[in-house]
Amino acid sequence: MKKDEYVRVLDFLPMGKSEVPPHKRKPIAQVVGEEYFSLLELAPRKNTTLEVGDRIYIGEGTRDKVDHIERRIKYEWLTPTAKTELKIILMEIIKVREEKFIEFFNTVGIISTRLHKLETLPRIGKRHRQDILAERDIEPFKDFKDLQARVKNMPDPCKILAEKIIDELKNESKYYLFVPYIEMKIP
Repeated sequence: MKKDEYVRVLDFLPMGKSEVPPHKRKPIAQVVGEEYFSLLELAPRKNTTLEVGDRIYIGEGTRDKVDHIERRIKYEWLTPTAKTELKIILMEIIKVREEKFIEFFNTVGIISTRLHKLETLPRIGKRHRQDILAERDIEPFKDFKDLQARVKNMPDPCKILAEKIIDELKNESKYYLFVPYIEMKIP
C-alpha cells in the first residue's frame, strides 16, 4: 500500500474525542496526506500541540511531532472542523504541487470512447474538455494561470481538483484519479 510521508493537520483534539470514555481519552489529530490524500488519525508526541494546517512528517524514521498513527479513517469519521478545513488545505496542497497537477491537465487521457478523464472533474463538461485538449495540443500549459487564460470561462483549477479529491475521499466517485481506492472495513 502506498503511504504518505507528509500530512497536513485538519483538526487537533488535545482532550481526545468526546465519544470516548473520559479515562481512555488521549490527544488525537485528524490529518490528510499530501501525496495520496490518506485520511488518518494520529497520536502526537507527549507535550506536543498541533495547529490546523501544520505540515508533519509521518514517514519511516524519526518523527518529531508524531508518536504513532492510530488508524486510517473514512471521510464520514472526520470532525466537523476537519471537514470544513479539508477543502482549504487540499487547495493549499494543490497550489504547492501545482507542477504535478498542471501535468495532469497536459497529459490526462480517456476513460472510454465516450468519456474523457477531464469530464470527471466537477464543472468540466465537453466544451471545457475540447478547449483544454485543443489548447494543450498547441502548447502544454505552464501553470494554472496559463490554463485559465487560454481556456475560456475555466473554473479555478485548485477548487475543481479539491472538489474531485473530496468526492473520491467520500467514495462518491465512479472514477478515482487522485485517491487510491481503498475498501475500508468499519471496525
